[in-house]
Amino acid sequence: MTSIAAISQQIWDMKYRFKSPEGEPVDKTIEDTWRRIARAVAVVEKDSEKWEPVFYRALEDFQFLPAGRIVAGAGTERTVTLFNCFVMGTIPDDMGGIFDQLREAALTMQQGGGIGYDFSTIRPKGARVTGVGADASGPLSFMDVWDAMCRTIMSAGYRRGAMMATLRCDHPDVEAFIDAKREPGRLRMFNLSVLATDAFMAAVKADEPWDLVFGGMVYRTVRARALWDRIMQATYDYAEPGVIFIDRINRRNNLAYCETISATNPCGEQPLPPYGACLLGSINLAALVRNPFEASAALDLDRLGELVPVAVRMMDNVVDVSRFPLPAQAGEAQAKRRIGLGVTGLADALIMCGVRYGSGEAIQLTERWMAALRRAAYGASIELAREKGAFPLFNRDAYLAGESIRELDEDLRQGIAQHGIRNALLTSIAPTGTISLLADNISSGLEPVFSFRYTRTVLMPDGTRRDEEVSDHAYRLFRAIKGPDAPLPPAFVDAQGLAPDDHVVMQAAVQKYIDSSISKTINVPADIPFTAFKDVYLKAYDLGCKGCTTYRPNEVTGAVLSVGGPGVPAAQPIEAVQPGAGGAELAARRAEGGDVIHLMQPLSRPDALQGRTYKLRWPESDHAIYITINDVIQDGRRRPFEVFINSKNMDHYAWSVGLTRMISAVFRRGGDVSFVVEELKAVFDPRGGAWMDGRYVPSLLAAIGDVIARHLVEIGFISGEADLVPAAQRPAAQRQVAIPGEGAAPRLGQCPKCGVAALVRQEGCAQCTNCGYSKCG
Repeated sequence: MTSIAAISQQIWDMKYRFKSPEGEPVDKTIEDTWRRIARAVAVVEKDSEKWEPVFYRALEDFQFLPAGRIVAGAGTERTVTLFNCFVMGTIPDDMGGIFDQLREAALTMQQGGGIGYDFSTIRPKGARVTGVGADASGPLSFMDVWDAMCRTIMSAGYRRGAMMATLRCDHPDVEAFIDAKREPGRLRMFNLSVLATDAFMAAVKADEPWDLVFGGMVYRTVRARALWDRIMQATYDYAEPGVIFIDRINRRNNLAYCETISATNPCGEQPLPPYGACLLGSINLAALVRNPFEASAALDLDRLGELVPVAVRMMDNVVDVSRFPLPAQAGEAQAKRRIGLGVTGLADALIMCGVRYGSGEAIQLTERWMAALRRAAYGASIELAREKGAFPLFNRDAYLAGESIRELDEDLRQGIAQHGIRNALLTSIAPTGTISLLADNISSGLEPVFSFRYTRTVLMPDGTRRDEEVSDHAYRLFRAIKGPDAPLPPAFVDAQGLAPDDHVVMQAAVQKYIDSSISKTINVPADIPFTAFKDVYLKAYDLGCKGCTTYRPNEVTGAVLSVGGPGVPAAQPIEAVQPGAGGAELAARRAEGGDVIHLMQPLSRPDALQGRTYKLRWPESDHAIYITINDVIQDGRRRPFEVFINSKNMDHYAWSVGLTRMISAVFRRGGDVSFVVEELKAVFDPRGGAWMDGRYVPSLLAAIGDVIARHLVEIGFISGEADLVPAAQRPAAQRQVAIPGEGAAPRLGQCPKCGVAALVRQEGCAQCTNCGYSKCG
C-alpha cells in the first residue's frame, strides 16, 4: 500500500474510504479507492478497458486529485452528486417564487451540494409591496430563512452546510448586508460577498457619489469611497464580506454570449450562471517536482503535459456519470460541460525548487507552470471535441470572440475554429484542504504552507490519547533528504511570515491563466493596522483578480487560541496512582509542579459547604440563570465540590440537571478539574452565540464555563484570568505545540466537529488540520 502520513490515512478512512452500510470497508487500501474511481469514470468510454488503467495511473501516487465529492462518491451507487457545488436559480421578487427557491436549495444541500445565491433581485427593506398593502422585509430577512434551512439540513446529519450570498454594490440594502455579521450568530451558514462593478470601483477611486437603486428607482445616494471603506472596515473587523469583481467576471467569461453571472459557489472559485454546477479537480504540483532541494530541482513539464489531458477526460466523463439534485442543474452542466481543473501543492513545489512564495522568481515560475497547464487543458478539450463533439451550446464565432480565448496561442484558437471544444470553461483553483491532507499533507491549492509542523492528539481504540506530529510534505521530504539537523533554507516561509502583498501577487499571477476564478484567503495577523490592511482589495482589483477574501483573527468569527512560541514545554504527565494505595496515601499524592490532589474515590459531602451564586443573563432566555458553586476544604485548600443551575426558564431544565450532575461528579473525584472549563468554553452553538461584557461568547454552555472559570480563580484553585489554563498545561487535544527553533505555532481556531484548536482559514473556507473538517466540503 502507498505509504502516507498517519493523518492522511485517517482522513482517507473517515471521509473517502467506501464502506458498506454496516461500516465494513469495501476499499481495503487507497489503491482500491483509485480503482473504484477509475472504473466509475471509464464506464462511459467506448473502450472502457483501455481507459480504466490510464485513469488509475493518473490517480496513482496522488498525481491527480479529483474533488472530494468524486473520491467519496464515484462508483458507490449512492444517491449523491459528484459535483461540489451549485449556483441556484434566479430568485424572483415574489413570495411564492422565493420559497420555491428555498425548496430547491434544500434538495440540493440534501444531496451534498453547497450553493450560491444572488439576493440582489429581492426588493429592499421598506419598499412597497403592491397589492397587499405592506412593506417589503428586504433580502436579509430571506437570507435568515435560508440560514435556518441550512442549519436544519446540517442537524439532520447531512455533511454540507456551505452557502454563498451575494448582493450588488448598488442595492439599497447593501450597507445592512455589509454589516450583517456584526450581529452575533446571524447568517453563520453564509459566506458573504459584495458584487463590485467596474463603475463602482471607478467611483471609489474618484470619491464620487454612488446611487443605490432598485427597479430603476434611486433610493438614496452615498459616497462610493465611504461605502468601500465600510466594506473594508467590516472585513477587518470580522473577515466579511468578500468582494467579487462581477463585471470582470462577465467580461472574461468564455460563455458571455449565452449567460450572465451574478453569483458564485460558496468559496468563490466558480462564478456560475443560474443552476450552474461546479466540477473540480487538481493536479498535485508537489508530486511532479524532480530532484527536490537540489540545484537541478524543476517541475516535470512533460509529465504535466501527459497528466492534464487524462484529468480533463476524466472530469468530462464525470459530467455524464454524476447524479444531479435538480433536472435544471443536469441540463446546465450537460449543455456547457464546464469543468474546473486546477492545481494544489503549489507552495510545496516552490519550496522544493528553492523558491520563496511571493517573490519575483516565484511569480515567474508559477506563471510558466500555469501557462503549461492551460495550454494542455485547452488542447485536450479540443481533441475531445474531435472525438466526442463540442459542448452543445458552442458557437464558434461568439466563443472565439471571447476576451480570454483571444489570449490563447494561435494554434489553439485554430483548433477551436476547426473542431470546436468539448468544455466551455476548463480551469479553476478550488479549495483543496481535505484532499491535500489526504495526499500526504501537501500545501493546499495556491495557498502558502500554513504551518510546517505541529502536534495533534489522536484518540486510541482503548480510549487513551497520544500526541503525534503532523508535518508538511515538503518539510518532511527535506528532512529525509538533508537530515534532521540541516538548517531550513529561505524558501521555507509559512503564512505567518508573509505580507498581504505576497498573497495578492501570487493570486494575480495564477488568475492570468485561469478562465474561471480562484479560491484564496489572504491571511493577515490580528495586530495588522487598518491603514496597512485597507488597500488589499484595491490592489487585487488593480492586478486583475476576479475577487478577494481576507481573514484577520477576530472574536466574531470564532474563538482563537493563542499558543506558545519556541520553547513551550510539553504538558507534564499526571502522576499515576498505584493500585492498592490507601486513602491517606492518595490524598497526599500531588501532581508534579502543582498542588492538585488526585483521588480514586469521590469525596464525601460535608453537612455544610461554602459557596457562591452567580447571576447569568443569556440573550435568548427571558429569565436569568443562577449558577451556584459550592466548595470543600481539603488539606487546607479550597476546591470546587458541586454545582447547581437554576432558572424559571424550563427549556433548559433537563440538560442543566444532567450537566450539573456530571460536573459535580467530576469535581468530587478530585484532581485538576479545570479541564471542565475548557470543555464548556469549546462548545459552539450552530445558531450563534452572543456578545457579553464586550466579547463574543459562542454558546450558553461557554458562558457557564466562563462563570466556573471566574469562580476557580476567585477561590485560588487556579491562577489566571479568562483563558484560565496556560498552553503547556491544557489537555493535549486543545494544544498546538511550536517546534523550537522553527517558528512560533500559528493561532488556530476551534474546530466545530472535533473540538481541537486546529481550524485554519484558507481558500475562502474554514478547514480543520486535525480531522479534515471543511465548511466547504
